[in-house]
Amino acid sequence: MRIRQIRAPALVASAAVLLWFFKGPVAPAQSRAANPSQDQELEIGQQVFEELKAKGEIVESSPLYDALHPVIDPILKVAQPQYNHPFKFYIVHEAQPNAFATPGGNIYVVDRLMTFVKNREQLSGTLCHEVSHTIHHDSMNLLVKQQKIHRREIEAAILLGPTRAHLLAIFLLGQLHSLGYSRDDESRADLTGSDICAAAGSNPWGLVWLFQEFKDARTKEIPQLLSDHPNDQNRIAALERHFRDKPEVFRRFDSNPASATPFTVPRNAPESFLR
Repeated sequence: MRIRQIRAPALVASAAVLLWFFKGPVAPAQSRAANPSQDQELEIGQQVFEELKAKGEIVESSPLYDALHPVIDPILKVAQPQYNHPFKFYIVHEAQPNAFATPGGNIYVVDRLMTFVKNREQLSGTLCHEVSHTIHHDSMNLLVKQQKIHRREIEAAILLGPTRAHLLAIFLLGQLHSLGYSRDDESRADLTGSDICAAAGSNPWGLVWLFQEFKDARTKEIPQLLSDHPNDQNRIAALERHFRDKPEVFRRFDSNPASATPFTVPRNAPESFLR
């Protein structure tokens, strides 16, 4: 999740999105499934996918998937029972190393993240963190919170005709690229992510190692989800406390970064994806 400057049209779209969200569902209540919020998650998640695809960011085929799947598969075995829609991972091409989760189970991994991480544990920790946001329904909760915060902007918005789900998708992407989650959301995703990593057999210290490297780094050089929201030292301390509180889960993992598993992208990965 990187920081992105929002241009004027995006602000109009954001206001329009929130107005639609405030006004409620377009479809009649009787036509929706037993759990309307879950239907909405799928709808918005699909619209986010279509938006990214229209922008040419979805990487449909790449040797990078061959490197990513061995990291993802153990995570999915643990995370899938905790969420009622299938998780799907996609590689996207963007300028900064990043990863982000959207409603409905889609997890997006920016190609440059795969050259940015130093080892497999750091990548696994990042992905477990994002999966946790989905399990906690953080992106849907974010939409609700923003609706409340921007009510005056909502009332002033002028709708130009896009569908409600599409507008919500545009707004959500903007939030995911601009430190939209609260400190509590990020902290909770760290802890749940470490639990998922441990259950998947991946050393959860990978996330700690990543935060330790970032403490003195410039924010623009690191993925947004790992920037100071909350700051790196607080996140390190919270994770270490979590590990101490659950020794039966975490004591088998080595805290020494020297024990990490190297991670490298395939040699035949297109250079254009890694610039």
